[in-house]
Amino acid sequence: MFDLIIKNATIINEGKKFGGTLAVQSGRIAYLGVDNPELKAKTIVDATGLLLLPGVIDDQVHFREPGYTYKADIWHESRAAAAGGITSYMEMPNTNPQTITQEELTKKFELGAGKSLVNYSFYFGATNDNLKEIIKTDKKNVCGLKIFMGSSTGNMLVDSIKSLTDIFASAELPVAVHCEDEQTIRANTGLYRKKFGEQVPITYHPIIRSEEACYKSSSLAVELASKYNTRLHILHISTARELDLFTAGGDLRNKKITSEVCIHHLWFNESDYKKYGTRIKWNPAIKTKKDQDALLNGLLNDKLDVIATDHAPHTIEEKGNSYFKAPSGGPLVQHSLIAMLEFHIKGKISIEEIVRKMCHAPADLFKISQRGYLREGYWADMILVDLAKSVTVEKQNIISKCGWSPFEGETFHSCIHTTFVNGGIVYRDGSIIENKVAMPLSFER
Repeated sequence: MFDLIIKNATIINEGKKFGGTLAVQSGRIAYLGVDNPELKAKTIVDATGLLLLPGVIDDQVHFREPGYTYKADIWHESRAAAAGGITSYMEMPNTNPQTITQEELTKKFELGAGKSLVNYSFYFGATNDNLKEIIKTDKKNVCGLKIFMGSSTGNMLVDSIKSLTDIFASAELPVAVHCEDEQTIRANTGLYRKKFGEQVPITYHPIIRSEEACYKSSSLAVELASKYNTRLHILHISTARELDLFTAGGDLRNKKITSEVCIHHLWFNESDYKKYGTRIKWNPAIKTKKDQDALLNGLLNDKLDVIATDHAPHTIEEKGNSYFKAPSGGPLVQHSLIAMLEFHIKGKISIEEIVRKMCHAPADLFKISQRGYLREGYWADMILVDLAKSVTVEKQNIISKCGWSPFEGETFHSCIHTTFVNGGIVYRDGSIIENKVAMPLSFER
């Protein structure tokens, strides 16, 4: 007698698509195979007409807690994640206080345990002068070390070559890096501020935070990682030029230098600033159509290893400010998977490849223990997707605390039907299910 059986599903897993049944016992997958009417369970879900996928793992989110809970928090954003088919996330350290001491890191995990609806881990943040704290970080229970090699909150810009060298030389955790060269950005900012004053048009955002700023910083990160044999993961690649820094393919559990692309860099390009304005202001900036097309190609040819969101909510009032005052970032976790499925519906990418880049690859890259795949013995993080049911993004169905989305008005031609975390249902057919089953992620390092 199993706890749960999902029968008659079309299963997408490890590059294959097949019909079958999955059974869960004590939070783990106990059976994965052909439909078998003799199997019994306390709960049986008939998944006829639905796809069964591993749960999405988002390796880059900003849930804003502690310190900025007026615009986001773990409680709201983890629910938005569940509604989007995300069963695990890795959250960034630029909160208030910043997660740059072991004490603050412990507090973050306590917040996750008390509030998160889905599985969680938290990055430890680097500064120019906290190497002693970095070295203390537990590599088996913390997803990675975050370095801002570009503008960030407070003192989290790491711009000292000595500090960068020391960190790259001694880091035992994966080093996840935001790469934009600060001096280049400052020079460009000064140029356009002189021309426009404080009213710089948003269309100049990708010129101020330019291709050169991205490449100069990314190439430095690759150079340091290559010199010190550091496990490097470069976040939110936004330019075609940066793709030359990466090697296609390879075993992600052992690959030393990897990269990520985010939903907004795949979905939007610079022509969209006229319509969306500062609502699509992100750092790094959304750039040209050429860059956008190159990023999709980079995903398909394995130069780009992972798809993530960089979910970073702000209030709509904040986003409505003028260029310099409007913060960068926006909410994406609720719609990231169905946005990628829209690319599939348009014939641009297979579902198998979406699952590989959003589920399997993050698990392999970060060496997450027993997640990211549908395998017997693994934790039962999974989602049912309906490719025949459309959903239109409207204010009333947005779950993120900020209450808006860059996708408002967009109709997606698929939807998340059910989300399971550790075998428990946390989202079903438009409703959040308050099920306290979330766990901290652990890592096989």
